[in-house]
Amino acid sequence: MICYTVQGLVGCDKVKTVTFHDLVRLPVAREYEAAFRKATGVSLMIVPPDGLRRGAVGGGQNPFCALVSQTPEGCRACAETESVTLQRAVLKQVPQQVYCYAGLTIMAVPVLIGGQHVATLLSGQVLRREPTQRDFAMVAKMLGDGLSVGAEKKARLAYFATPIVTAKRFQAIVELLTVFAQQLAESATRHIIALSRDEPRPVALAKEFVQAHAKEELTLAQVAQCAHVSGYYFCKLFKKTTGMTLTEYIARVRIEKAKTLLLDPLVRVSEVVYAAGFGSIPQFNSLFKRYVGMAPGQYRSTVRTDLSR
Repeated sequence: MICYTVQGLVGCDKVKTVTFHDLVRLPVAREYEAAFRKATGVSLMIVPPDGLRRGAVGGGQNPFCALVSQTPEGCRACAETESVTLQRAVLKQVPQQVYCYAGLTIMAVPVLIGGQHVATLLSGQVLRREPTQRDFAMVAKMLGDGLSVGAEKKARLAYFATPIVTAKRFQAIVELLTVFAQQLAESATRHIIALSRDEPRPVALAKEFVQAHAKEELTLAQVAQCAHVSGYYFCKLFKKTTGMTLTEYIARVRIEKAKTLLLDPLVRVSEVVYAAGFGSIPQFNSLFKRYVGMAPGQYRSTVRTDLSR
């Protein structure tokens, strides 16, 4: 719970969290999945934090894995590898890579918003070195009688057609996925405070007013007057439409402004606080960590590191 009033951001309010379904509804999610596959030759799937594929975006298997997963042993081994990779991403909240029984590698990069694990980017399977006939023979032996002669021939062709990724290229792919996870989180956060054509007019007017005057002191009476409705009706309508109270919305708008200001290394954190509309440095630090999942200084260092890559 966060406590604040509208004017000074001191009272009680529960933070609205971004869900997996909010995330995958963003156009950028499907656009990036397609662009990543086209640029790297590696498939990508955006899955919920529980690892279940219901509602997932994209496809996460290469042709070889799709074939062998139809066999009992292959299905069990593939599911186990994917489960281990996703569990590690959830527990450690950093990019993970795991080798499967067939010598392929998959990558999992968590998408974190406000310290919460909202989704995982799960890559398709790649080889880290040139495969040999002996490698495939060992895989075929492990699968036993699960593959027919025709299916084994197709699996062999698909195995040797699996993308081979050098160490340098593999690192670049991991970095690319990490950057996208961060950008996806940023896009989702901005999306929940953005204007929508489907919103009631009073809500749209209120959002426009808050975004234009966020660095000033704001009261419920001011915003309701701008929206041309009573304060009581406005509070109910705004909460029902956005899932947030007005106080939380104001805080989120100010946090997004602060994140932009923090990109400038010449601007001190104390200057960011008041330029973004917060009343004090302790209040800003507390709210920033609550919504972003890290302290302002850590956020600035993280973003600068990413930009310098």
